[in-house]
Amino acid sequence: GDFVCWSAPVDDLGNWKYEGCIYKREQDPAAPRFRLLNGLFAPDMVQGADGRFYLYYFISGTRMISVAVCDQPAGKYEFYGYVRYADGTPIGKKQEPLQFDPGVFRDDDDRIYLYTGFALAGNPLLLNGSKPTRNGPMCFELDPSDMLTVKTGPDYIGVAGEKTAGTGYEGHSFLEASSMRKFFDTYYFIYSTMKVHKLFYT
Repeated sequence: GDFVCWSAPVDDLGNWKYEGCIYKREQDPAAPRFRLLNGLFAPDMVQGADGRFYLYYFISGTRMISVAVCDQPAGKYEFYGYVRYADGTPIGKKQEPLQFDPGVFRDDDDRIYLYTGFALAGNPLLLNGSKPTRNGPMCFELDPSDMLTVKTGPDYIGVAGEKTAGTGYEGHSFLEASSMRKFFDTYYFIYSTMKVHKLFYT
């Protein structure tokens, strides 16, 4: 389906308001028409240094991370582009592991980081020819001037994917749903694990 949004005051998190549809799947030029390959997964949004809001998302069948933009967090988003390398090639098109569930993070120094990946093997419809990540989530640093162009990456941030023996992540291996947070001077990477479908952080 399409993306909808809910909002709440930070001082009253029991008072949620439905904001309606903020972005339609068919706005993405690469959105597949075949139903089994056009699902939208786990988006994330961040405000850029230019004040606009950037919505990062993944559509099955594209292998790419797409971006939409809006002047308001719950407004009507417009398609903006695909996260890409400096040569213009979208990430996901250079034999990298599957791009999935993007998590985007703006640090205190305005540097922009994108976290992505999926670690469970064996679903050909979902993976659509791409391979799952065996080494955990990927991290890309993006150019804050356009919020699309990769400056560095992919780098692996040390949360084990399929290979967990001897890593300290036995029973808590990365599956999907990357999300970065910062509290004071400490960074917390939150993710869904492979077997028990609970959220963990490291």
